[in-house]
Amino acid sequence: MTEHPGPLERLGADGERRLRGILALLATEPRAPTTVRDPGEAWRVHALDSLSGLFIDELTAARRIADVGAGAGFPGLALALAVPEASVDLIEARGRKCEFMRSAIERGELANAGVVCRRAEDWAASAPPDGGREAYDAVTARAVGRLSTLTELASPLLRDGGALVCWKGRRDAEEEAEAEGATARTAMHPKRVVPMSEFAGFEHRHLYLYVKSGPTPEDLPRRPGMAKKRPFGAD
Repeated sequence: MTEHPGPLERLGADGERRLRGILALLATEPRAPTTVRDPGEAWRVHALDSLSGLFIDELTAARRIADVGAGAGFPGLALALAVPEASVDLIEARGRKCEFMRSAIERGELANAGVVCRRAEDWAASAPPDGGREAYDAVTARAVGRLSTLTELASPLLRDGGALVCWKGRRDAEEEAEAEGATARTAMHPKRVVPMSEFAGFEHRHLYLYVKSGPTPEDLPRRPGMAKKRPFGAD
């Protein structure tokens, strides 16, 4: 990693104000899809954890980012505030979560973020403007699924050379090997694993970086749900 401004410096005072406004919405909106509602705790659990992705150069350099399985909107909302020159799509299939994220975008005054209320596989099946196939410089995924599942979902969304950043907890050698065993099927290659426990405030926190090398395999995306039910590399 090269020298660059820290996450909080990138966010700036105005970005922090707007991000705290989004966290206030988490605390007051009964339909918010999170169990962490206290603004102080949410700053650590959601904001700082999301901003840790800014330590990854491939993510800060991206100009089109897709946040897969966005849920309550993290890390995508925080990244959109800290990297205003990037366009961030929050991809989420559940309508209730999509509605909340639209409210959060409005609360955070975010002109560079939007919600894609579709399955990632469906969105990746078509080229822009009808879909997001090979449209992104980076894909993010926080607490979504196994590494092999995430590399498969990210591959058809990413351009050649694009990056996937996964937020994970304790390292799991079996899970890492499974994703590496899926490389031939996904064109996603592991680059590095970065420990983030000290910054994010979690006992065990790691960021996984994968880079796409080559065109999207012709059989991707598979049918929705297949990447989770029958992940490549599991055998």
